[in-house]
Amino acid sequence: MAEVEALSKTVKALFINREEEEAEAEKHICKVDTEAVPGGVPAASASLPLMDIPIIDFSLLTSPSSSIEELQKLLQALSSGGSFQAINHGIPTTLLDKVREVTHQFYELPSKNKLNYCREYGKPEGYRSDIVSEHQVPEWPDKPETFKEIMHEYAMRVEVMREVLFKAMAKSLKLNENCFLEMCGEKAMLVARFNHYPPCPRPDLILGFKPHSDGSVMSIVLQDKEVEGLQFLKDNQWYRVPINPQALLVNVGDQAQIMSNGIFKSPIHKVVTNSKRQRISVVVFCLPNSEKEIEPIDELVNETRPRLYKKLKDYANFYIQNYQQGKTPLEEAII
Repeated sequence: MAEVEALSKTVKALFINREEEEAEAEKHICKVDTEAVPGGVPAASASLPLMDIPIIDFSLLTSPSSSIEELQKLLQALSSGGSFQAINHGIPTTLLDKVREVTHQFYELPSKNKLNYCREYGKPEGYRSDIVSEHQVPEWPDKPETFKEIMHEYAMRVEVMREVLFKAMAKSLKLNENCFLEMCGEKAMLVARFNHYPPCPRPDLILGFKPHSDGSVMSIVLQDKEVEGLQFLKDNQWYRVPINPQALLVNVGDQAQIMSNGIFKSPIHKVVTNSKRQRISVVVFCLPNSEKEIEPIDELVNETRPRLYKKLKDYANFYIQNYQQGKTPLEEAII
């Protein structure tokens, strides 16, 4: 249940073979004029405001005495900015640090070692891939030796977190608590992406990831402990995402926006590069069974809020096809 996405080779190639890679570079261009500054934030990014991201206490979502207030906070977070920082999520800080450490260790391996797990043509999983399902696990890296063990434990913890989150999302909308879980199906997937952003000579020109929304139902992000890079777009303004080493950043994905008939908002975000410091992140995408159809939940469709989105199967593939064509997948899903 793992994927390794190597942005390092992509970014470096843009400077080694600039003429040949000009077309590819356009996809990553960030049109600002800036230099890096201390603290791990490019100057243009440093001038951006920090986003005031709500903090949700997961332990309160299941507590009868305090869940109503926390559910209201959750609904407000998911229907406005589309993200929140999850605390008391049940995953020990020591485990979060181990996940970060093995991610760093993998990317520090010689290229020949990493290429042993390179994605095969036509297959999605592996080093530099875009997606991997839990039922198509590639061969696990034998280095770091603890990689498989640590990620298995992390995945099990995230699965528990996913169930609590999906039930809370439903309850916040006064729906049957299992409605999001049922729409995702019994064979719902967790997909992990490990991102590495090496120091980039021109952070004023090159993005780590261009603006996009996630094609998942929800995305759970373990950020770098020290280096910023993730930014959200809200009300036509870019905001820096603050670092909270003990928290997990949770983002609404396109499929949750579709299921909620537009109540939950899938935020546009991007990743900027840094001239002096590398950055890692680990993202777990919560996806439905690809054979399940997703659509707006019936109880959320009425005269004042008509059905906004089509019924779709395998949205992940729909997302990739539209994204590669330069289209906005969520807009293409509108009726």
